Amino acid sequence: MHLYAIFALPFLGALAAALLPSERFRPLLIPAVGLLHAYYSLRLAFAPQPYPPDAMLGLDALGRLILLVVSLLFAASSLYAVGYFRTHPTWGNRIFIVCLLVFLGAMSLAAAARNFGLLWVAVEATTVISAPLIYFNRNRLSIEATWKYLLICSVGIALAMLGLMFVAYAGLQAGQGPGLQIDRMLAEAGLLSKPWLRTGFVFLLVGFGTKMGLAPLHTWKPDAYGEAPGLVGALLAGGLTSVSLLAVLRALQIMTAAGEDILARQFLLILGILSLIFAAIFVIRQRDIKRMLAYSSVEHMGILAVGLAVGKLAAYGAMFHVMNNALTKGALFMCAGNIHRYFGSKRMCETRGAAAALPWSATLFLIGFLAITGSPPFGPFISQLTIIRGIFDGGNVLLGIGFPFLLLIIFIGMSTTVMPVVLAPAEADPSPGEGAKETWLTVLSPLLLMSAVLVLGLSLPEPLRRLFQEAADLIEVGP
Repeated sequence: MHLYAIFALPFLGALAAALLPSERFRPLLIPAVGLLHAYYSLRLAFAPQPYPPDAMLGLDALGRLILLVVSLLFAASSLYAVGYFRTHPTWGNRIFIVCLLVFLGAMSLAAAARNFGLLWVAVEATTVISAPLIYFNRNRLSIEATWKYLLICSVGIALAMLGLMFVAYAGLQAGQGPGLQIDRMLAEAGLLSKPWLRTGFVFLLVGFGTKMGLAPLHTWKPDAYGEAPGLVGALLAGGLTSVSLLAVLRALQIMTAAGEDILARQFLLILGILSLIFAAIFVIRQRDIKRMLAYSSVEHMGILAVGLAVGKLAAYGAMFHVMNNALTKGALFMCAGNIHRYFGSKRMCETRGAAAALPWSATLFLIGFLAITGSPPFGPFISQLTIIRGIFDGGNVLLGIGFPFLLLIIFIGMSTTVMPVVLAPAEADPSPGEGAKETWLTVLSPLLLMSAVLVLGLSLPEPLRRLFQEAADLIEVGP
């Protein structure tokens, strides 16, 4: 019952939003759906329901983790959405709210999919349905960002489709019947044709890695994140990337079950290191606060890829980091949206002195910066430290030295943008834009998210620790 509720709620909410005539009351549907969805997701995350081996829908530990991350982020963002639309009372919001709720439904479907074909359809749906969200501001830059997002991500999804065909053909070559049911493929992975399976994994990694934003497949991110509203940037950086990561994890599971995990982890390690290097280069002297956060997202996808490539303790750290990254990045994008709305600009030179004008948003933006760059006592510090410990435990000394060095460069690069925005005196009196003042609704969501990230850094609840461990164990299961 609860499993079907996580799909039914968003789609029924979207239908209600399409039919409701009131522009004023329609945004209230977002928190109504978001909070109910979070309730059911919490029940599913910590009270797992068994499902038959041939089921199309079901939640293992990986699915439960991703569903929980997406749902908590959306629930917090839903409160921000109400405040956001109150700052733009004359803007039409029907299409935006319908797409936002369907976006939640598609991400939930991806988390619960036990068939690769259904998973592919759900991930592709997130691409199509999120495009109008990026275009919401309806200007030249937003439509350029939308087309780039659609074009690049659609190419990635097409490559993922080829990967699925190769994986399916690997089963046919081994004498198995046609099908892409994940549990069946895991059980019979040792029989799969290895050359076709390896080829399929490469295409799946490149295809879904494009949606994650792994370098050098990340080129849509700076434009899409830079031009989307802060609310949408939060859901893209914390929700969409987590769902795309899940698709990669499903492919990694099959490779590991087939005894081909070494090759898979080598590819993940290469893309992870490349992502960290690209982020370190492009975050330096970055003057646009939202594009800076986009490159930070590239960095953290690289961190996840490295953790998964190393495995064992580092894989546990990567599962922990999925939640830390999503919640922290959500808070950062919402605060960046508040700053952008007040100053009418995202450029560092035009947003200086934000602390004086927007004390809550600027302070939370600074705290979020410290958290996302791995400063104690926040959750990302613990998860990144766990990954580093896992790297050294595996005897990868060179990687263990280079990994934190790249993180240090990124910290320095981001600080040269964040510190002037928050702490430097304003060079001129700003002319606040429409709905510029921060309200309790536009501040409450990032405050709740950063409070959660602080709690995760100080004391990890035992049910969450077990969930992270169970998710990591699924990735390590070999033949």
